[in-house]
Amino acid sequence: MEDPGVMTLTMGELFEAIKSKSSTRNYKITFSYLEIYNEMIRDLLGDDPTEVLDLREDPVKGLAVAGLSERIGEGSEQVMKYLLKGNKNRTQESTGANETSSRSHAVFQITVEYVDKGSGAEGEVKSGKLSLIDLAGSERAAHTCNRGMRMVEGANINRSLLALGNCINKLCEQIAKGQRMYIPYRDSKLTRLLKDSLEGNCQTVMIANVSPSSTTYEDTHNTLKYANRAKNIKTKVSQNVHVTAQQHIAQYAQMISQLKHEIFALRRRLAARHPEFNNRSKLKIHL
Repeated sequence: MEDPGVMTLTMGELFEAIKSKSSTRNYKITFSYLEIYNEMIRDLLGDDPTEVLDLREDPVKGLAVAGLSERIGEGSEQVMKYLLKGNKNRTQESTGANETSSRSHAVFQITVEYVDKGSGAEGEVKSGKLSLIDLAGSERAAHTCNRGMRMVEGANINRSLLALGNCINKLCEQIAKGQRMYIPYRDSKLTRLLKDSLEGNCQTVMIANVSPSSTTYEDTHNTLKYANRAKNIKTKVSQNVHVTAQQHIAQYAQMISQLKHEIFALRRRLAARHPEFNNRSKLKIHL
């Protein structure tokens, strides 16, 4: 692929790291891709990309998008295939400033879980989630010459970016004052989805897109101020470790089968050394 983007390069590096560790670990990879268009959530990998999904609080998973499809990652090529499919389904329209302007924010999430080989059914499962978020750029109607639906889309893009800026400001103020404050995550579906990325158990990197052109001076200046505030947010990172029987059903079956083979081999060796063993009542083993 010519001129690969951040998502493409990140996926390639991620799967290279997984491949280098696969001899000692069992991995499970799942991913999803959604867009937030006019404050509506759509599944970019679903059968119907125009279907609107609900954002709900799950008692186990926390914040979750109901009905969002999750695919199982089998390799970088397969993930990239779905990523390209999602990009084609993403809402894009022509404006006076950009011929292929993104009219939505996109969130690509990939979850990686692994357990060390040989750790048995009680092995610890370690997991991590990588969220790649492509934010639509803020718009000025005077520059884009938007009218009608394009203007409505631009207003919703600006509204969600303003909500994100307010959350960043409040988080910075909270750190400066050293006390808990109310953070307005519920002002936008974008900020609700990004809550974990802003103050959760994570490391966050913001890449700002700026231009050297004098015609975009105000936009560039505002973007740099936006990013400068964001870098003041501090997060604490810890490992996600859990043990669940559900994760190891296949391992239980494999261990039982292995034990049966070992018992059968031991009984054959015992019978070969002590022929009288066959005349005795057989040992019943309940598994």
